[in-house]
Amino acid sequence: MINKERMLAEFFELVKIKCSTRDERQVADVLKDRLAVLGMEVTEDNTGEKIGGNCGNVIAYTEGTVQGAPTIMLSAHMDCVEPCGGIEPQLKDGIITSVGDTILGADDKAGIAAILEALRIINENDIVHGPIQVLFTVSEEGGLNGAKNMDPSLLKADFGYALDSSGEPGEIIIMAPGQNSITAVVHGKKAHAGIAPEDGINSIVVAGKCLAEMNYGRIDFETTANIGIISGGNATNIVPDRVEVRCEARSRNMEKLESQTNHMKETFEGVAKKNGARAEVIVKKSYSPYVLPEDAPVVTLAVKAAQSIDLIPEITATGGGSDANYFNNYGVPTAVLGIGMNKVHTADEYIKEVDLYNSAELVIALIKTAGTMKK
Repeated sequence: MINKERMLAEFFELVKIKCSTRDERQVADVLKDRLAVLGMEVTEDNTGEKIGGNCGNVIAYTEGTVQGAPTIMLSAHMDCVEPCGGIEPQLKDGIITSVGDTILGADDKAGIAAILEALRIINENDIVHGPIQVLFTVSEEGGLNGAKNMDPSLLKADFGYALDSSGEPGEIIIMAPGQNSITAVVHGKKAHAGIAPEDGINSIVVAGKCLAEMNYGRIDFETTANIGIISGGNATNIVPDRVEVRCEARSRNMEKLESQTNHMKETFEGVAKKNGARAEVIVKKSYSPYVLPEDAPVVTLAVKAAQSIDLIPEITATGGGSDANYFNNYGVPTAVLGIGMNKVHTADEYIKEVDLYNSAELVIALIKTAGTMKK
């Protein structure tokens, strides 16, 4: 049903637009124009001002052509990781990649392209549908900041779909973890490393002892933890008196998330004290987990839509966060959909041409199926 030539050309056009986190202005203006041409009411919120960016979230809405159907939200993010400038996409043997050493940008331009093409097909073929809300967010790659800082009252949907996962079209993610960020500053005692090292307390060594007693990596099937950044010290001839360790904990279970976070905090504090040092630990909640029941309308509709176009629905969970974590927290049940992007955040990123088209077909099926439902 989709216009493959048009969709491929638009995807190529979109990935060529540089869209660094907090610098999405150029792509946002293009998308606002195209949504307006499709007859949608288009607005931009003030999230950019809140996060120090040059652009806010783009929000569009259109009334349905049938009465009583639920409002569905279709979402994707506009920003990409670096390097996202000078991208030259190529199609070879059914695989779309970047020619050079940049990313491709299928994360998440493939989601955007699927939504735009689906909306065009709905308009061009006068397909009956319920109300539709489109949300293109900023700064997803920077920590879900677009979704985090938006006004939840702007969301009109009964439920939604975020097109932002590496699984093939048909994958429906209904569980995702919450995340806590943990920053530990270990304070030791400075001394001259050559003249009086015994007078110092090496904060880097103490931090290492803390990590040696800490559980991290894969904790269980729904819980992980990671030590991400260590920084400290000034010179090799100075016993360092300060080191900073930045970590995270994730779990789809809130009790496990709290338990793992407390374990890491208490390990830093206890081991540091035992070694004559002091650990200052700051814990910040990044986002909450979500779990959608398999019989929830957002899930059953996605399954039915996938089956209607001969895709095999696969209900699954993920270990990563997305804008959907916030949408669910705001009271809009939102599933994340696989769109076929692979090896994202690397110069080896690619997407199969067929998955690009299937993603658009799935969005059409979602809209059509939602139009047959009643709230």
